[in-house]
Amino acid sequence: MSALTVPSLNDGVVQLRPPVEDDAPAIFAACQDLEITRFTGVPSPYELHHATGWIAATPETWLSGTSAPMVVLDVPTGDLLGACGLLEIHDRQAEIGYWVKREARGRGVATRAVVLVTNWGLSELGLTLIELLCDMRNVASQRVAEKAGYTRAGEAAPPARCVGRSALMARFVTHSTAPRHPAV
Repeated sequence: MSALTVPSLNDGVVQLRPPVEDDAPAIFAACQDLEITRFTGVPSPYELHHATGWIAATPETWLSGTSAPMVVLDVPTGDLLGACGLLEIHDRQAEIGYWVKREARGRGVATRAVVLVTNWGLSELGLTLIELLCDMRNVASQRVAEKAGYTRAGEAAPPARCVGRSALMARFVTHSTAPRHPAV
């Protein structure tokens, strides 16, 4: 895939953009939450160098077109609420991943972010399939997938980044032909 153009993703409640150096302290603080490291590929223990390294690697992933990592911001305040992006972009397919900081959960943040990124991936990038994998124990994440319009497609082994944390993943998919709808 060729270089990705940074989109304008904003629904009036959340905004997504690639992370910048100034985001590192907020990312570091959010990733101290054991629920994030339990259910995602985020390193544990999470140290500040993990945040700065992820941010530093982001421009290359956008340039190579292999992934599109973004932070999720609260529109009114600009506060960092989480992260959401496309991973493993190839052959018109991708995986979507996300996390939301503890204080922002239960407000529809993840669903809004997933819908914005999904719609962008399908309409602007021409993806034909986006896969969402979540730990079978993470019921809240499974609800996000369903609310965002993904269809349950069975179970899957965990990706390498989650081996040792997750025994089995719930697999959800959406296709370019699936009806799109706004978040929450």
